[in-house]
Amino acid sequence: MPREKTERIIPLAPLDRLIRKAKAERVSEKAAMAMGEILEEVGIEIAAMARDLAEHAHRKTINGNDIRLAYKQWRRKT
Repeated sequence: MPREKTERIIPLAPLDRLIRKAKAERVSEKAAMAMGEILEEVGIEIAAMARDLAEHAHRKTINGNDIRLAYKQWRRKT
């Protein structure tokens, strides 16, 4: 389900710059929006996994190691 513009977490300009870092000469607004939707979806999934890791360690605070470990676990399952 597409998000409304007001619900976007990541602004379009950084997404455009991210795509251009991959040597793209031109980036459409729809491409940046699609990238944002995908990154937000993946980011939320990884953040939820990191939350579970922190809870398992009896912590309320998610730290960088939780995010990195959650990302490694996410990559293995995909």
